Amino acid sequence: MNLNYAKRMDGIKASEIRELLKLTQRPEVISFAGGLPAPELFPVEAVKDISTEVLDEQGTKALQYGPTEGYEPLREKIANRMNKFGVDVEAKNILVTSGSQQGLDFTGKIFLNKDDVVICESPSYLGALNAFKAYQPKFVEIPTDNDGMRMDELEKVLENTDNVKVIYVIPDFQNPSGRTWSIERRKKLVELANKYNLPIVEDNPYGELRFEGEMPPAIKHFDTEGRVIFLGTFSKTFCPGLRLGWTCADGDVLNKYILVKQGADLQASTISQMQVDKFLEKYDLDEHIEKIKEVYKKRRDLMLKTMKEEFPECVEFTHPEGGLFTWAILPEHINTRDLAKKALEKNVAFVPGGSFFPNGGNENTMRLNYSNMDEERIVIGVKRLAESIKEML
Repeated sequence: MNLNYAKRMDGIKASEIRELLKLTQRPEVISFAGGLPAPELFPVEAVKDISTEVLDEQGTKALQYGPTEGYEPLREKIANRMNKFGVDVEAKNILVTSGSQQGLDFTGKIFLNKDDVVICESPSYLGALNAFKAYQPKFVEIPTDNDGMRMDELEKVLENTDNVKVIYVIPDFQNPSGRTWSIERRKKLVELANKYNLPIVEDNPYGELRFEGEMPPAIKHFDTEGRVIFLGTFSKTFCPGLRLGWTCADGDVLNKYILVKQGADLQASTISQMQVDKFLEKYDLDEHIEKIKEVYKKRRDLMLKTMKEEFPECVEFTHPEGGLFTWAILPEHINTRDLAKKALEKNVAFVPGGSFFPNGGNENTMRLNYSNMDEERIVIGVKRLAESIKEML
């Protein structure tokens, strides 16, 4: 059957990460590929408890439609949690979404026409790039260093580029690099966005997973004109299977997201929202996050230690202060897509880095996740990966 699809489908490809995750379902594969939380840390017994309470107390409401904006008590609790990011908002500033990924898709739908320009970090989150590509924009990548996006390069681009519509950034434990922006860069970004009248989409799924150092204020903390759109999620701090995130924005901007959500899926799951709300009411999410951080820090330290011991000296990698990923750069003649095939022969998976650059290139990079494998498998996997790198060299 030869159907006539919309032209936008020509630019939509299968997510490299999601395709890799299919391979990693094999139990023998040691996976550093996905951004998966550690399943043994999911609060299964607590979720059983709160699920029963929700159904006992509000069963008919939990199974019924709800407002597009989300369950009001949960929105209030999310607004209160935004204080951790240095952002003072109310429930009226919160839209509950089906994961923060939905907020990315809505961003494209709201802001992008064909050939509009999206400014992003280089590299940037593959899931966001794929969400935006459905709306056929052009991408301009801004170089990054250990303090985040380089503002001098961004300013040059803004001065000389027409039709820029949105700036997309991940300032805390960036996916894929693991880097965190300095406070000075955050302030300067808002200053430039004000000057050029642009929205900033601040994607922050990892900010609460800090292992060391002080938590910097969100970019939205410095927002003086209501142009920063903050995307948050419970997927990395609670349970990704519930698919609950949020969009935090001001006034008319949030209204646009609400209108788009009405057309997309009417609302996020009522029962999932009530479950999260009940957990926040009955249990201590911050205490749960501390347990997550303790495990992830141990795994990060072990992965970086083993990489330092086993990888050839020509391989560079980042030291993230939190989050889920480290980023490695190999000699330029090494193509990590070929390396990934070789590593899979040894039952080790990772994500080749080229996919994180919307305009191509940089095929000598790779993203490694340390949150999902236990300590023994991390050591074995890194050693096997090191063997594969040495064979290619």
